[in-house]
Amino acid sequence: MFSLAGRKALIVGIANDQSVAWGCAKALKEAGAELAVTYLNAKAEPHVRPLAEALGARVIAPLDVTEEAQIDALFDTLTAEWGQLDILLHSIAYCPKEDLHGRVTDCSRAGFQTAMDISVGSFLHLVRKSEPLMTAGGSCMTVSYYGAEKVVENYNVMGPVKAALESVTKYMAAELGEKGIRVNALSPGPLKTRAASGIGHFDDLLAQNAEKVPMHHLATLDDVGAYAAFLASDGAKTITGDVHYIDGGYHIVG
Repeated sequence: MFSLAGRKALIVGIANDQSVAWGCAKALKEAGAELAVTYLNAKAEPHVRPLAEALGARVIAPLDVTEEAQIDALFDTLTAEWGQLDILLHSIAYCPKEDLHGRVTDCSRAGFQTAMDISVGSFLHLVRKSEPLMTAGGSCMTVSYYGAEKVVENYNVMGPVKAALESVTKYMAAELGEKGIRVNALSPGPLKTRAASGIGHFDDLLAQNAEKVPMHHLATLDDVGAYAAFLASDGAKTITGDVHYIDGGYHIVG
């Protein structure tokens, strides 16, 4: 429906086949985009590389966003291979377990700084590095959650962190719009991903949400991927700076 033929897409955040980034990568590929896929480290590579190869990724590279040299190396490779970039999908977040499972009030300074740097600062940095390659405009997307807007039990410090992520999305959209670069946040309802498994009582949250949402079922990875493909397409060329809920309507009743 939305052709991405000829578009070059960088996918950051695939951990396994239950990752939001995986659902998005599949949809972007199906729409015709060529992919570059990153993996966190040597431990993650065996889980990510087969998925990237299954999608025919042109570039498969390590990326720890706390390592400046790895970011520079990745973009050097993208420049050499493609000389352009049209799509950035950022789907990474992290908070030390002891801070994630405690009260926001008790979050350590180091834990908060780590969560903000990896979950928010990395999106800023990757967009900044992508900008020079998006000479024909582009679509930058990140992944948020309703806990950024309202207090969600057990989501804890990731709520304020995601709120910051949504805010920088809007500011970057305002700054980059004149270059045709759009910046948006995808906000799925709860999904059973590896990252979500770290949240306390997450299975209970899934069950409660499925029962409460107007459509009585939660979004799937394919649902999120389909929306990402739309936002990357010319059909969404005037859509920027928004948080897009893909949650069966949970945000209107939550």
